[in-house]
Amino acid sequence: MVKIGVLALQGAVQEHVKSLKAPDAEIVIVKRVDQLDDLDGLVFPGGESTTMRRLVDKYDFFEPLQTFAQAKKPIFGTCAGLILMANHIVHETTGHLQMVNMDVERNAFGRQRESFETQLSVKGVGEDVEAVFIRAPLIKNVGEDVDVLATYDGEIVAACQGHLLACSFHPELTDDTRFHQYFVQMVRESKETADDTMAVT
Repeated sequence: MVKIGVLALQGAVQEHVKSLKAPDAEIVIVKRVDQLDDLDGLVFPGGESTTMRRLVDKYDFFEPLQTFAQAKKPIFGTCAGLILMANHIVHETTGHLQMVNMDVERNAFGRQRESFETQLSVKGVGEDVEAVFIRAPLIKNVGEDVDVLATYDGEIVAACQGHLLACSFHPELTDDTRFHQYFVQMVRESKETADDTMAVT
């Protein structure tokens, strides 16, 4: 059994909970820092990244979230969640949580009225993956340790760095749960590795 949290500071929390459901997965809505201790994986939902960062600070999540990532526990960020995870944000001096070796540009597709839906080929996930872009960011550059999973119109929209997964779009706003189930499998494998390491020691 794996335990996966959805950070419930802002955004489409319930939609992520629904998409993450699996027979061997317990899904937890995370509103308190102490809840992180029991989790095997965590999702950063979309929303408004500046507001999310302010709430991260207000409720003292900043260092605990960095510690969670440093413990090699999988994290999945969508849209604003991706921005939180980026090492660098274009036109800004610093990133937020600075977890993933990538440069991100906010609102790269324009405002709300430029929102759209499409289907993407996502490495490891499948073909024709449903993707909803709403004021979406773009991954402009990635480091050598980052694996590009999907592109749209020549631009990077999904990437993975080890146990850290991020995408520009909102897979939770569709009935296609393959991206979330890909993350659930990442959490399973991470927990198995951690359990094996503990058994050896």
